[in-house]
Amino acid sequence: MSIKSILEKIATEQNNPCVTISLNTHRTHPDNQQDGIVLKNLISEAKERIHEEFSDREVSGVLEKLDALHDKIDINYLLDSLHIYISNDTEEIVKSTWPVAENSVYIDDHFALRPLVIEYNRARRYMVLQLAVDGAKLYLCENGNVVEEVDSEAFPYHENPHYVPKQRESDAEYGDNVMKEFYRDVDKALVHYINELDKNLKVVVITTEGNYSGLQDVATRPQIYIGYGHIDHGEQKPHQLAEQAWEIVKENMQHERTEAIEELQAAVSEGKVITDLLDIYLAAKDGNGELLMVHSDFTQPVKMTGEREFEIKEDSKEPGVIDDITSLIAWEVISKGGRVVSTSQDQLKSLGEIVLKTRW
Repeated sequence: MSIKSILEKIATEQNNPCVTISLNTHRTHPDNQQDGIVLKNLISEAKERIHEEFSDREVSGVLEKLDALHDKIDINYLLDSLHIYISNDTEEIVKSTWPVAENSVYIDDHFALRPLVIEYNRARRYMVLQLAVDGAKLYLCENGNVVEEVDSEAFPYHENPHYVPKQRESDAEYGDNVMKEFYRDVDKALVHYINELDKNLKVVVITTEGNYSGLQDVATRPQIYIGYGHIDHGEQKPHQLAEQAWEIVKENMQHERTEAIEELQAAVSEGKVITDLLDIYLAAKDGNGELLMVHSDFTQPVKMTGEREFEIKEDSKEPGVIDDITSLIAWEVISKGGRVVSTSQDQLKSLGEIVLKTRW
C-alpha cells in the first residue's frame, strides 16, 4: 500500500486507543542490533500505558497486535526510521528514509500523522539511466531504493546499434555524429517512457561527463535531467546506482525548497500569505491552501474546542490533545490538491515557522 493510501486510511480514523510508535533505525549490522532492543522497550511502554488506561477486554485486539510485532519486523531490513500504527481495526508498519527527532509512543483516539506526512512529502520517485557507449539500462527508483529495472521494447539497450566502422575510426566528425544518433535514440526512448508513466519524473544519469554532455545536447526535454554521477567501469549493482543518484536528487529537492520559500515571499505582496495558525487551519480545511511550508523543528499540540476552533496546548500527551496540528493541516492541503514542503532552512522564519500561500 502506498504512503498516500495509508495516510488516507489513518488520517480520519477515530478509535480508542490508537497507538503510534516511532523510532530511528539503522540499515546495517552491527548498528541495527540495538533497533530490536529499542523496539521491544517501546512496545513494553505502549502496553504498560494501555493497561493503565483501558480494560483488557477493550484492547485485546491492540495488545495481540503489539505482542506479534517482533515476529513481523526483521531488523536486518530496515531503513532510517520505523513507524507503527495500531488500533483494534488497523495495523500499518511503515519503513522510512527520514529520521525522527526522538523515539516515541503516542496513544490517543487518533494517530500521530507527522512522520507519515513527512515521508509522503519527501518521498521522491526518479529514474536512473545507466549510460555507456555500448548500451543503456533504466531503473525506476524511490528514495535511494530500486523499485524496478525497466524492461521494455527500448530498454535495456544491450549494445549500441550505432557503430563506427574500423576504416572510419580516424574520422572524428563521423564518430561524433554516430554517437549523437545513439544519444538521440536513448533520449527519445526515455522521454517516451516517462511521458507514459509520469511526466513529472526526473532523471539522474550515471555515466561519463562526455556522455552526459552529449545527451543534453540532443535532449528533447532537457529539464528532466537533473544531474549525473560518475560511472564506475567495474560492475555497479542497481542498489548502488540508486543510492548514488539519490544524493543528487536530494540536492535538487533542497533547491526546490529554496524556490518554494521564494514563491511564498513573492506572494506576500499579493495578499495571499497567512501566518496565523488558526487561519491557516481554516483555509486548509476550506480548500484554500496552494502551498504550505512548515519548518521541520515546528510542532504545535492543540485541543479542539469545536469544528473550527482549537486551544494551544503545551503537553502533547494530555488526553484529547492532538500531538501536532501541523500534520492535520498538511493533510488537509495535500488531500485537496495543494503542495506541502517541510524545510530546515531558517530563511523561512522571516515569514514564520508555518506559512500558507492561499489560492484566493
